[in-house]
Amino acid sequence: MPHKVCLSRLKLTDFRNYAAVSLALDGRHAVLTGNNGAGKTNLMEAVSLLSPGRGLRRAAYGDITRVGAAGGFSIFAALHGMEGEVEIGTGVETGEETTTRRLRINGTAAKTADELTDHLRLLWLTPAMDGLFTGASSDRRRFLDRLVLSLDPAHGRRASDFERAMRSRNKLLDEGRFDPSWLAGIEEQMASLGIAMALARQEMLGLLTRLIEERPENSPFPSASLQLSGFMDGQFSRPSVDLEDEYAAMLAESRYRDAGAGRTLDGPHRADLIVHHREKAMEAERCSTGEQKALLVGLVLAHARLVGNLTGHAPILLLDEIAAHLDEGRRAALFDLIDGLGGQAFMTGTDQTMFSALAERAQFFTVADGKVFG
Repeated sequence: MPHKVCLSRLKLTDFRNYAAVSLALDGRHAVLTGNNGAGKTNLMEAVSLLSPGRGLRRAAYGDITRVGAAGGFSIFAALHGMEGEVEIGTGVETGEETTTRRLRINGTAAKTADELTDHLRLLWLTPAMDGLFTGASSDRRRFLDRLVLSLDPAHGRRASDFERAMRSRNKLLDEGRFDPSWLAGIEEQMASLGIAMALARQEMLGLLTRLIEERPENSPFPSASLQLSGFMDGQFSRPSVDLEDEYAAMLAESRYRDAGAGRTLDGPHRADLIVHHREKAMEAERCSTGEQKALLVGLVLAHARLVGNLTGHAPILLLDEIAAHLDEGRRAALFDLIDGLGGQAFMTGTDQTMFSALAERAQFFTVADGKVFG
């Protein structure tokens, strides 16, 4: 069983609809119930900001600050983390023209947000993700990259550096500046970063696939088969140096085509995650809405187990409206699976009775009008 990582205290100031709120947590799962719009998801968004990035809504920091607040927002969390007891504080400071995020760990300013992954790993599932299999490929890439990032914190930096290099190349091509040495230098950087990104994604899918194949046959959720498509398909068994050379050559040959298109047409930024319902041998996008949700739940739970197995610490799960549209039996089975991961989960819903199967395994909170009652 992986070691448990759990929050013991969460305090928010001027965050969304909360002027000030503090939760005392005892390590059990936390169930947040209340009417729509009460602020349940806002609490989980605050927890999601204890990981690198912009959280589960990917909102601009200025939009997170409570309307009417004089400055920015702040989040404080105390937790039993991967390296022991730790206190994390984050928030934004707003100036006349800038909004700056600050992060402190045990009272010391962090150099980068990647330091958060030394203390906890966070995974989430929200209703906004229900259309993952039928929506844009960019949503599936972002989903996959979050999975990779939970095990490989350097992946986010590689991705942002690749995007920066690609924008530089696109700008040169757009301006008609076809200096071969300048472009070659940028394309070599793109090739190194892009192949590293693609290999990290392939490794994640391989690990996840093996775990899915080993699961019990009587699981209440369908299993997914996974593959990447759209960038150097079928070639990733070759040495990485050969892949980098080939991608760099591909970029060099496509300069005039990309200039005409106004963008780079080949690369890991064009890949797509292809998901099939394994038991039905059917593409996920063709499955019913209920089957797609069940596939997604099963995939997130499998990834949570993988994170626990590889890091030795169970991730914290943020599961928004997770019990909706599930019958009583499947809800109970879901809660058993969540509990079996060995970590702490935050779950939301409008009806507390939907979580009755959790019984003493959870703390129950009622959320109403920017206040939380335990």
